Amino acid sequence: MNTKDKLNKLKNYIEALESVVVAFSGGVDSSLVAKVCFDVLGKKALAITARSETYPAFEYEEAKKIAQEIGIPHITIHTSELNIKGFAENPTNRCYFCKSELFGKLKEIAQEKGYKNVADGANFDDTNEYRPGLEAAKELSVRSPLKDLGFRKSDIREISKYLHLSNWDKPSYACMSSRFPYGDSITENKLVLVAAAEDYLRSIGLRQFRVRHHDTIARIEVMPEDFPKLLQNGKREELISKFKEIGYKYVTLDIEGYRSGSMNEVLK
Repeated sequence: MNTKDKLNKLKNYIEALESVVVAFSGGVDSSLVAKVCFDVLGKKALAITARSETYPAFEYEEAKKIAQEIGIPHITIHTSELNIKGFAENPTNRCYFCKSELFGKLKEIAQEKGYKNVADGANFDDTNEYRPGLEAAKELSVRSPLKDLGFRKSDIREISKYLHLSNWDKPSYACMSSRFPYGDSITENKLVLVAAAEDYLRSIGLRQFRVRHHDTIARIEVMPEDFPKLLQNGKREELISKFKEIGYKYVTLDIEGYRSGSMNEVLK
């Protein structure tokens, strides 16, 4: 199936929704859903971004920019995952609590404003990973166009590039709560620590990375080809100094490199 056929398939799916609220993070997946929803449904499509402790400011600014680029009506709501019962304790199904809260609020807004559906950006690749949030979407009848059509991340980037979305090649970005080992409680102070460490890595030009928080230890995941950026030309000393200034006692580089959902490896 060529790119245009994939896009037409997505348009047909979305046309059948009639009107929709899109859970919009500003990532590649939800941006494509928002773009096609607006192109097909116009003002019968609404993008909603939820701001919270686990959603960093740079992501919010990106979401606002992309929504403006698309032209879709866009509103912001505020949530607090840390106040959701069961979330801050960081159980293995933590994502379920978060998505249940988010989708519940979006369903309420959709009903109040007269939208028939709520849609998210889950894709088919997500079904091959541990994603408790998918169960929450199922329970609340949230539509997942990309997942339902069997679109993988590569398809989504392909279609997004075809539509000239400026973030078509944006690196994947997961909720900040994914930086903590299961069972390690999540607090606002810890989130601030990780955010500062990741801001530094972003400032030196890295695109795909994670800082995994292990108490006083920062375990840095970057693409293997980016190892030299952290180890050569005095950068190693600068990195150590910066992370210790932020609050970490020990700074480590995971030689296995960046991989999505590495905290789930203990579940296998």
